[in-house]
Amino acid sequence: MEFPEFSPGLSARVELTVTDADTAQAVGSGDVPVLGTPRVLALAEAATVAATARLIPGGVTTVGVRAEISHLAPTPVGRHVHALATLAEVDGRKLHFEVVVREGETLVAEVRVERALLDRQRFIAKANGS
Repeated sequence: MEFPEFSPGLSARVELTVTDADTAQAVGSGDVPVLGTPRVLALAEAATVAATARLIPGGVTTVGVRAEISHLAPTPVGRHVHALATLAEVDGRKLHFEVVVREGETLVAEVRVERALLDRQRFIAKANGS
């Protein structure tokens, strides 16, 4: 299978208005009513997926294989955050992203995400034990 080539600098932005379902209380990562770290990570990964989505041909996908997160500021329910993912490095089939999550000018989190390019059907078959 032929994989697409990506160049550093590729980027995408996704947004979220924090709801009760996004809080640390709701996702089980704490007992406070602010944006939970697992949701910050999910938002960052969504931005990395969006960055590559329009360039990936059918039959190819990316999966997250590693993440490192620094959650720096609390974000209460009702506030609006955005994640900007930028492709920093390409190493064969590995894509290394730098993601910043902000509420306005406030830096909420910095996330490094590594994704791997792979054959979608083979991955699903392997996951299903085939």
